[in-house]
Formats: sequence, C-alpha cells, structure tokens
Amino acid sequence: MINFHPNNQQLALFAEGNLSPAEALIVSAHCDMCEHCQRIVQFHTESVAEDLFADDADGSIDFDSMMSEITNIHVEPNQPAKSYSKIIELDGKEFVLPRSLNRLSSKMGNWSHLVGKIWQAPVDIGGVNVANFIYMEKGGSVPEHTHRGSETTLVINGEFSDGIADYDSGDFIQLNGNHTHTPFTQAQEGCLVFSIVDKPLYFTSGWARLINPFSHLFFK
Repeated sequence: MINFHPNNQQLALFAEGNLSPAEALIVSAHCDMCEHCQRIVQFHTESVAEDLFADDADGSIDFDSMMSEITNIHVEPNQPAKSYSKIIELDGKEFVLPRSLNRLSSKMGNWSHLVGKIWQAPVDIGGVNVANFIYMEKGGSVPEHTHRGSETTLVINGEFSDGIADYDSGDFIQLNGNHTHTPFTQAQEGCLVFSIVDKPLYFTSGWARLINPFSHLFFK
C-alpha cells in the first residue's frame, strides 16, 4: 500500500510543467504507480486548461490549429501494454520499471556490489544530479547518513525501513539535511529503489564516516 506521496504543491507544479527535470522524473514515475496522485494531477491539468481557455478572451490562441495538431499525432494501433514495460535484471532477479523510467534502462551503468548487501547501478539522467538504482538484499543496510542537499527516492519493488518510517512499493520519499536515517530491509525479496541526490550524502556513524572527506570524488 502506498502511504507516501508528493505534496499537493509538487503535483500542481508537475501538472504545470514547472518542476525541475529530476524531481519531475520521480513524481511522474510515482504517478505511474499511484492512482490517487494520477487523479490529483488530472485535476490540476484540467484546471490549467480551463485557465488557458479563460485567458484567451481576445482569441490570441489558435485552438483550431492546436486541436488539429493533436488529433494528427500518429499512434500505433493495438499496442499491447507489455510493450511499454522495461525490465532490469540483477543476479537472476527481474524488476519491471514504472513507465516513466523505461528509457532509463538503456542509460544504466553496471551493477556494483557494495558493503552491507547493497547493489548500486548509476543512471545517466543528465544535469547536475546523481541518480542510481539501489537494491538491498534481505538484511541489507545503508550506513546511517544525513544529506548535504536533497535526496528523492521512489520505491520500485519491495519494502524497507529507515528509522523514520516504513516504506512500500510506490512510496515517494524526499529528505534533506534535517533528516538522519539508516535504510534497511528484511523483506524476503529485498527492495529496489530509484534515488536522485543533488549533493553527496554525509555519513554520521561508524566506519562510514571515513568516506566523507572523499565523497565528492564519487559525485560526478
């Protein structure tokens, strides 16, 4: 069950096309998995359309041409839904991506096995942000850390906890320097997430603190 969503302002900005590309990517993928947020985005989209028509009192927008262009867009008939599903693999496991992340399957780097039963695959999304698919095996844990910037995460498959809350498939999580957490999973199938950060993490306990002086070397 999805319990964590973008807030209403984020969904409104998404519908208006005013979110940053990185944030819009995860919000869009969350909406692929969440009917509740789909309905909210549809409401905001319709509101934007109504405002657009209301602002055209002087007839400056050529809606006949606009609608003609839209109706002439070619759509392949009878495309099965599975043609839009991309699968990524790790150690014999397969994960179906939300539709908005499909194109990222071709932009993935190789999986790397990190400490703590963690696997990570970098994803090139362009811009200054760093994106990764991260898979935690059962019993896997990311060392306790906070954030120099923001961290936006979508749970794609499985469940995990972090000392702040428990998360399930489809949950949208956005954290910053006010949060310190230790993600871990005891789910039998493990947990796959897609995460974007705009600055390196800052580890706050144990041996992982030794990484902090060098974290910028791993951040693009």
